Parts: sequence; C-alpha cells; structure tokens
Amino acid sequence: MTITLLPESRVPESLDAPVLRWGIMGPGWIAERFTESVQAHTGQVIAAVASRSLSRSKAFAETFNVPAAYGSYEDLASDPDIDIVYVCTPHTGHHAAAVLAINARKHVLIEKPIGLNAGQAQDVAARAEAAGVFAAEAMWTFFLPKFDVIRQVLKAGTLGTITTVLAEYGEYFDESHRIFNPELAGGPLLDLGTYPLALVTEVLGGPRRLHAIGQPHPLGVNAQLSAVMQFDGGAQAVVNTHLHNFTPTAATIVGTKATLTIDGPFNMPGGFDVRFPDGTRLRHSEPVGGHFEGLHYEAAAVARAIAAGDTCVDQRTLAASIRTLKVADEIRRQLGVVFPGAADTTDWPAYA
Repeated sequence: MTITLLPESRVPESLDAPVLRWGIMGPGWIAERFTESVQAHTGQVIAAVASRSLSRSKAFAETFNVPAAYGSYEDLASDPDIDIVYVCTPHTGHHAAAVLAINARKHVLIEKPIGLNAGQAQDVAARAEAAGVFAAEAMWTFFLPKFDVIRQVLKAGTLGTITTVLAEYGEYFDESHRIFNPELAGGPLLDLGTYPLALVTEVLGGPRRLHAIGQPHPLGVNAQLSAVMQFDGGAQAVVNTHLHNFTPTAATIVGTKATLTIDGPFNMPGGFDVRFPDGTRLRHSEPVGGHFEGLHYEAAAVARAIAAGDTCVDQRTLAASIRTLKVADEIRRQLGVVFPGAADTTDWPAYA
C-alpha cells in the first residue's frame, strides 16, 4: 500500500544542546564556516583556535571573537578548559592532530575524511576507545534534518528492497586550490567523492565487487573517477566525482516499491521526493541552504552525545567512516593513486 505522508524530522533544536567548550585545530575555510554556523545557531562556545602559525590563529580569533589563540596544536591539546577538539587541518594532518588530541584525553570531531585511509581511521577509533573519549567524523550531511527523515523512510521499508544507488559530485576549482596539490592528498576523492561514497555505503554497506576508472590531471592528481559497485543480494551503485566543473550533485536511491530522489546538492540542506509507480509523489521540504545553515546540527548532536556519556554518534559511527574509507582505498588501489605519508593497509578485498 502506498503511504500518504512522510515522517517528520526528529532532530532537536541546536540551541537546546548542552554547551561544550570547543578548540579548533586548523583555522581554514571549513573552520570559518563551522564557527559561523555554531555561533549563530547554538550555545556552543568556540573557546580556542590553534595553527602552526600564531598570526593565523590570532587573525581567526579576532574575526570570530575567540578568546584564546595558540601557535601550536600541542598548546591547544593541553588547554584544560577545552572539552572537545574540532580537527580541520588539511587532510594529511587529520590523523596526527586527532591522535594528539586523544592522547590529551580530549574528545574529537574530525573533518572528513577522518583519515587518509581506513588504517588511519581504525587507529583513531582504537585510540579513542582506549582513552575513553568521544570520536567521530564530521560528515555533516548525515546530521541534517532531511537525513533523519530519509533514515526513517529506509527503516520503514517504504522503498522496498534497495536495488540501486546513484550519486555524483563535481565542482570547479581554481588551479591554485590545495585540491590540485599531490602532497596534500589532492584530487576529488577525499573532498568531494567522500559524499557519494558515504551515501552508498550508508545505504548498502560495503560492496563485494568494485570496478573503478580514472582520469589524471596535468598537475599530478586524479581529475575524475567513476566506480561501479555490486553488493550482496545484487544491488548496484554508481558514483562519479571530478574537478572539472559544477554538476547537479544529485543522488537517487531506487527500491522495488519506490524511488527516493534527493535534490541537488544532496549533501546540503534541502528537500527530496519519494515517487511510487502509481504516480504518487511525496515531498519532504526544508529550507535550501549551505554550510552556515547546516554545520550546527553536527555540533549540537556531538554535544548531546558527549553530555550523555556516549563515545560515538549514530548519525556517523566510526565503523561507517572506516567502511567508506575501505572503499576509497580500493578505488585508489585500482587507479594507482597514492597519498603521501600513509601506508595503505586495509583488509578490503582487491578486485582485478
């Protein structure tokens, strides 16, 4: 029987979350967006910021009225007034910064990707468990109200048996951007591709077969990749990500009873449709937005989890983050893409 209403989001108001004192490692673009969103929509306190450059930290602190600025990550980690560290260094620094914070018995929220590969993610998870601290990947998309509704739709079996997931993300970057720097693990996979891969593995788990194709960029990074995957039970997924230009950044989840299509860009606040074969169309609507409108949800969810004594969040478990990186590792293996300073050790099966 076709349903007539979609469920409502159960995400609480971010302003109602218990207040933590946050320290930021890496005052870059995403740290600015996170701070803007958190200060506007929550009671969370951005209490300190750290960079390898004290002048950068001070400039960030002045811009966002942050009381403490440090010239080293070590100084921030040792600050007794900080409850949680938000790691948003370049990708190549995520693991080391997270380990530094965990060793100081700080909770950590680590920008995506949580590590360069599954091995680094597994190490972060093991260290956080041993230290008894919270750790999670800042995959902000999964904390948005619309994804709470999508989870309810999937759990209720509204779509039937999932047969297909299609997701893509392409964007234009000036060639001066760090994404073109091989020494900073450049290419679209970790910046953009992590979103469609995370969606696919969230819905279908880990694939049992995978085939990837890639296109190199003259600056020495991967410029474009596509991957086709097959899962237990026969479901398939297709992903594409590239640096060439903007795309709709669309995503579709197909089931035997209905199809769910997320408005592009699917990783940001916005709506989605559920369509049934009889022509019935159900619409989830929420205001379209970007990082300012959306990043605060993950901060609030993390604060609630820590206040409750939890060391993880259901919206993005460490196991899920590791699973996504295992798929990314296999894609890179097939394409011959090697990131600097990190041995690729994973138990993911290799496909010819």
